Amino acid sequence: MHWGELLSIFCALIVKSASKNCIHRPHIHTIEGEPFYLKPCGVSSSVHKNETATVRWFKGNATHGYRELNAKSSPRITLHSHHLEFWPVELEDEGTYFSQVGNDHQNWTLTVIKRDEHSCFSEKLVKNRKVEVKKSLHITCDNPNYSELTNHTSLYKNCKETVKPPTIEKDAEFGDEGYYSCVFSLHHDGKQYNITKTINITVIKGSSKITPAILGPKFDTVKVELGKDVELDCTALLNKNDLFYWSIRQEDSSNPNVHEDTNKTTWTSEGKLHALKKLRIRNITEKNLNVLYNCTVTNEESTDTKSFILVKKEMADIPGHVFMRGIIVAVFISVAVVCVVTLCVIYKVDLVLFYRRLAERDETLTDGKTYDAFVSYLREHPPENGEEYTFAVEMLPRVLENQFGYKLCIFERDVVPGGAVVDEIHSLIEKSRRLIILLSKSYLAHGTRLELESGLHKALVERKIKIILIEFPPASNLTFLPPSLKLLKPYRVLKWKADNSLSYNSRFWKNLVYLMPAKTIKPWREESELHEGN
Repeated sequence: MHWGELLSIFCALIVKSASKNCIHRPHIHTIEGEPFYLKPCGVSSSVHKNETATVRWFKGNATHGYRELNAKSSPRITLHSHHLEFWPVELEDEGTYFSQVGNDHQNWTLTVIKRDEHSCFSEKLVKNRKVEVKKSLHITCDNPNYSELTNHTSLYKNCKETVKPPTIEKDAEFGDEGYYSCVFSLHHDGKQYNITKTINITVIKGSSKITPAILGPKFDTVKVELGKDVELDCTALLNKNDLFYWSIRQEDSSNPNVHEDTNKTTWTSEGKLHALKKLRIRNITEKNLNVLYNCTVTNEESTDTKSFILVKKEMADIPGHVFMRGIIVAVFISVAVVCVVTLCVIYKVDLVLFYRRLAERDETLTDGKTYDAFVSYLREHPPENGEEYTFAVEMLPRVLENQFGYKLCIFERDVVPGGAVVDEIHSLIEKSRRLIILLSKSYLAHGTRLELESGLHKALVERKIKIILIEFPPASNLTFLPPSLKLLKPYRVLKWKADNSLSYNSRFWKNLVYLMPAKTIKPWREESELHEGN
């Protein structure tokens, strides 16, 4: 035999030895006539610590005490560096076995069961499993401790061969009950051996019990701000008596800022019980960050857990496209507001007149006044002032009275001759809501100054009347006006321009009606009526 072959065999033995699982159980049952092994736990580490140490094996019984095993103890027993093999185990091998590596030792009590000649398995070695009807029934034949030596595997139900390949994967039915035996055929030193593993399947009626589960992802990152509070919500699908709780760290158990709800909120959906449990964390500090807060639901069959971790919320910068979009919207809104305000200023008079007509406001009903306006004009009209006189006694009444329903007081028309002129003028101004003054240089040069002074006194001192000035014709400057008249607000001074002001829809007439008291008026007539008689 070459050295290469010896090295290969040695490596194979090491792999075989290392592939077997160690045996923790102190009491072991096996059946006669099948391969069997003993392997202590922790022996590899003990040998590694002390390379000169070897595993020693001892067997003991009630009559002879312990005796050390060696290669000559039995042709069926093989000693390896890590385990003890039986090819096969027999009834006479029953007893107590002891392994020793330095100061480490482990012992087992081995019971060998006599084989039943009328059955393929021993009842004492059967494992029992219950499966609910219509639930998954899964049976596989697996023997990892002897997988490298296994050359054939068979699956039997009640000792009759049943499945090829030796695997069952289906929904359980009551007819699936029985004993399922996996038989592994091994070849060793020119001989054939069998190892049998049997499981007893019992199919039971289904119950309403469900597998508890936490709903949602199993890990959740929660962004928080220091000094603020947070509530962690955990929702589970569970049975009535299942345990549902938060796992709180020991350092948080005495912290009053970390509090678990003692009661859970429950509800039923589609016939299944749901529950919600909260964990409240107040006044978050750095100690609460980057640690796991676990929520668990469990019963005797299953456990499910969800983990929460708190991380500090970062103040993210506004993305560039969002910032630009916001700037554009802000500029657009600002421009729109400026445009609306500008239009409102420009069309203020039109808007007020529209509102008066729509609301049908009337300010003249309860003030006790007789006239809407007293018209003050130059009554002595030399030829150069004929147009001014015509405007006062003809055009103003025709537009304001006939078109807009106002009542004017015109001296030559409404004053009875023979009375005291001064007293009569004071009385008429007292009874009027507005004082319309057709203002010109000639007006100030004649006796109408009395009406002007009386009106100004009532407007500026007594505040009983409002003055409307109509420049006729428009003056280039107002230096000829009395100082008190210059105190009037500019919008109460109108300019008559014959070419542009004839239409009653012109800006002049709109401004004049705007300065007059609000009054329910008749609908405007056709503009052709305004010019009749001109």
